[in-house]
Amino acid sequence: MAMQSPSSSTSISYEYKYQVFLSFRGSDTRYGFTGNLYKALTDKGINTFIDKNGLQRGDEITPSLLKAIEESRIFIPVFSINYASSSFCLDELVHIIHCYKTKGRLVLPVFFGVEPTVVRHRKGSYGEALAEHEKRFQNDPKNMERLQGWKKALSQAANLSGYHDSPPGYEYKLIGKIVKYISNKISRQPLHVATYPVGLQSRVQQVKSLLDEGSDDGVHMVGIYGIGGLGKSTLARQIYNFVADQFEGSCFLHDVRENSAQNNLKYLQEKLLLKTTGLEIKLDHVSEGIPVIKERLCRKKILLILDDVDNLKQLHALAGGLDWFGCGSRVIITTRNKDLLSSHGIESTHAVEGLNETEALELLRWMAFKSDKVPSGYEDILNRAVAYAFGLPLVLEVVGSNLFGKSIEDWKHTLDGYDRIPNKEIQKILKVSYDALEEEEQSVFLDIACCFKGYQWKEFEDILCAHYDHCITHHLGVLAGKSLVKISTYYPSGSINDVRLHDLIKDMGKEVVRQESPKEPGERSRLWRQEDIIHVLKENTGTSKIEMIYMNLHSMESVIDKKGKAFKKMTKLKTLIIENGLFSGGLKYLPSSLRVLKWKGCLSKCLSSKISMKVLLSLIFNLLICFFLVCMQKFQNMKVLTLDYCEYLTHIPDVSGLSNLEKLSFTCCDNLITIHNSIGHLNKLEWLSAYGCRKLEHFRPLGLASLKKLILYECECLDNFPELLCKMAHIKEIDISNTSIGELPFSFQNLSELHELTVTSGMKFPKIVFSNMTKLSLSFFNLSDECLPIVLKWCVNMTHLDLSFSNFKILPECLRECHHLVEINVMCCESLEEIRGIPPNLKELCARYCKSLSSSSRRMLMSQKLHEAGCTKIYFPNGREGIPDWFEHQSRGPIISFWFRKEIPSITCIFILPKGNEYATSVNVFVNGYEIEIGCYWSLFFFTDHTTLFHTSKLNELIKTQCEYNIEKGLLKNEWIYVEFKLKDHENSVYAQRGIHVWNEKSNTEEENVVFTDPCITKTKSDEYLNQSNNTSLSQFEPPLKKQRLVEVGVSETEEDINASLQQQELMKEEQRKTWGTF
Repeated sequence: MAMQSPSSSTSISYEYKYQVFLSFRGSDTRYGFTGNLYKALTDKGINTFIDKNGLQRGDEITPSLLKAIEESRIFIPVFSINYASSSFCLDELVHIIHCYKTKGRLVLPVFFGVEPTVVRHRKGSYGEALAEHEKRFQNDPKNMERLQGWKKALSQAANLSGYHDSPPGYEYKLIGKIVKYISNKISRQPLHVATYPVGLQSRVQQVKSLLDEGSDDGVHMVGIYGIGGLGKSTLARQIYNFVADQFEGSCFLHDVRENSAQNNLKYLQEKLLLKTTGLEIKLDHVSEGIPVIKERLCRKKILLILDDVDNLKQLHALAGGLDWFGCGSRVIITTRNKDLLSSHGIESTHAVEGLNETEALELLRWMAFKSDKVPSGYEDILNRAVAYAFGLPLVLEVVGSNLFGKSIEDWKHTLDGYDRIPNKEIQKILKVSYDALEEEEQSVFLDIACCFKGYQWKEFEDILCAHYDHCITHHLGVLAGKSLVKISTYYPSGSINDVRLHDLIKDMGKEVVRQESPKEPGERSRLWRQEDIIHVLKENTGTSKIEMIYMNLHSMESVIDKKGKAFKKMTKLKTLIIENGLFSGGLKYLPSSLRVLKWKGCLSKCLSSKISMKVLLSLIFNLLICFFLVCMQKFQNMKVLTLDYCEYLTHIPDVSGLSNLEKLSFTCCDNLITIHNSIGHLNKLEWLSAYGCRKLEHFRPLGLASLKKLILYECECLDNFPELLCKMAHIKEIDISNTSIGELPFSFQNLSELHELTVTSGMKFPKIVFSNMTKLSLSFFNLSDECLPIVLKWCVNMTHLDLSFSNFKILPECLRECHHLVEINVMCCESLEEIRGIPPNLKELCARYCKSLSSSSRRMLMSQKLHEAGCTKIYFPNGREGIPDWFEHQSRGPIISFWFRKEIPSITCIFILPKGNEYATSVNVFVNGYEIEIGCYWSLFFFTDHTTLFHTSKLNELIKTQCEYNIEKGLLKNEWIYVEFKLKDHENSVYAQRGIHVWNEKSNTEEENVVFTDPCITKTKSDEYLNQSNNTSLSQFEPPLKKQRLVEVGVSETEEDINASLQQQELMKEEQRKTWGTF
């Protein structure tokens, strides 16, 4: 049985039926120039398509001719005087340009008897012919749009480089030039891309959008980056095959990293010159090749692809600057290191992502079964293999090839083996990025991969800082630049929120450590597998090579430690983390090199008081820790002390010996009652937390000049705020909510730089006004209308005010004087009836569950005047008001969508979600069909029986950040860009009312730049043929062909109609992905 091939939607063929396709007006040139050109081409053995019969049956192009266009490599439209009078020729041209844009085919226009400007600007005979067509089509909207497509295709074709006819009698010279040029072009053989090219098409379109193919204005460099095995080189080869014909010269330099190491960079310079100019030269030194490359290529339009670059020297030697190449040239660089691209000044970059689950399954099926059919019983094991590969094509290919023809049991055994020891081929590819790191960067990476994968950053930040100090932020940046980790940050501070890494990257790091000593774990730098740790401790095989141990037994198991000295040989141990575990004979020795000790569940009998830890910087204990109480004075170098959840800790003793302490936490020590006075005199202490110490009754005076943050939240028995012994100029944040503190002491005025204060009910509100206060939380303070004006005196420079769960009825007019206030929370103020004043710069107001809110206040919150100032988010309970009339575009359903061009619009949206059992839902945002990562930057939720209004200004910033280059190019080209807000699954989302108002929109007499129905042209018969033939998706440069998405009010009244509309929208969204690609 013949082997099948992947579906046409993913397979890519370079076997052209015709090398050249001639488009011409038969009555003008068939028996002259075009006939002679056809003969010259065929005499050279170039397979050329020509409409020999000249029978143009009907007014539209035939499917057989369309098929011939699709199967041709190079197109030669011969623009003669009467070319535009033929609708048949113009339809041909439209699809020729379509292939040029979507498939990278070469278009070589010939202007025979007409000037290019006549074609470009549709003058002379071209203008007359199009006027006749327009007259003929004036009552036919479909053909009028077809006419617009003709005009656009003529302009685009006339802007391409081509040939102008020679003086009479010299046509043979022009024909000779064309034949020679085409002969050179077809001599270039396409590169092999992949046996099973799955998921490439959309990724090619994404990169092509960065290349700005249609422009010869300047030189563009584009970077493609990502971890090894993602298919960067495969993608680059595919792009090369697509676009190389459009350049005067082209060169694909494979494996630059490896070749530059083996053969020297001058070898690559020689190869570049040979491929692009035909110059055979032997260079003595790299510095000799640079001026030769610049001289030979500075006036030539070339395509250069540098594959797998890993240092700047390679770029300096091969593509040192934009001025090295002629106008219209394109340079594409693939690398694992994003920072390398920015260091070379490359702003246009594309991050390669892994295959999605559908694509991964398709590729694995072809690799493992050589078919898209899966034998019965293999479904579950296939899914496991896909999960293991995590979207990396290389891994899928390796796994699929290894398991071809194997039984299900063989699959299970093989995957089990991969879980223990990664495949050597996969390990080799992924380890390249690790090998390029500096020594300390490698150490940080191994720490995270082996011991902290899956942890929140705050859980291990102190541990890594103890080893690498403040350099850790730089090291993480380097790891992220090489795609070894992903970092998410908080907005707007930019501080690290989370550090993540790919499962296969984690496995690669662990294998690096395992290979340090495959047989004996005691010879490795890091231990994390419990069986390895138990082996080392029981057999006492530890050595000086061990730097970190992470022990996490499933329960409080006892570990045998002979004579309690299993750690004695580990003279370079720096970090010991014990999440669970006991030592049968107690722990009598720890090496003096130890800098971090974290022990969850440590009991007093576990440690000997004779242990010396003079260089210890971070100590983290849970449960009872008598050891700490006895040995306090031994830790003079300690910077971090964490005693969280120590259940039996009742007293914090004298800590005066910890003079270097910067962070002290005894969170949730439920039985802690007293604290020693010495805590108030730790001059270097910056962070102090007693959060959740419910029995703590008294806090000693504080003279902490360096303190930045004080947390006493949920110290329920604490009835006094500590006296402040000095001016604490660095403190920024205090949380004393859910305490019994009745009032603040007079010394509270020493906190002149305080920015954030959180308090709750029961406290007498202070009369001191802090001019630097920016955030004040009085949640559950039960403020009355009489107290509220006193609170507002604090709002001189206030930006955030939380008054939730209070009893006042009126937000007074004086709020208008709070010019800096941008966020107010009055959630669950059930007595609130009137909002009489709104700060002029307000950005967010949360009035959820303010069930007494009057209709006049609700109308005010929906007033156009309020939102003209750019208020970003407002929540309040539904009333009977409905959507205001100033929202011109109103509809029902879970999706708000629109198209824009020229500039990102300023838009206010409204959602009214009806009653239901579900509490709330959030929103996904898509630009051109692909989801924008909102993260912590722009949180937006929709609540049952509530109205939500939001402005898109913050989202616009996010779009610019993630899609800056692509958006900018699209706007410059006047392309339509599609935006969609979609409520996540919610039982009543299909019944939601929604509306949009566009600010500063052009008047009706001017061109619209924001529309709410599909702005693209109607499909023609030829478009339908293209869809039926499953050819490549539409161009990134053309507006996508989609059906109208907006469901007008009253159109879909029944649930059945709405569900049908939603299904249609999902189909359109998938089409959008295929059409536009992703940013």
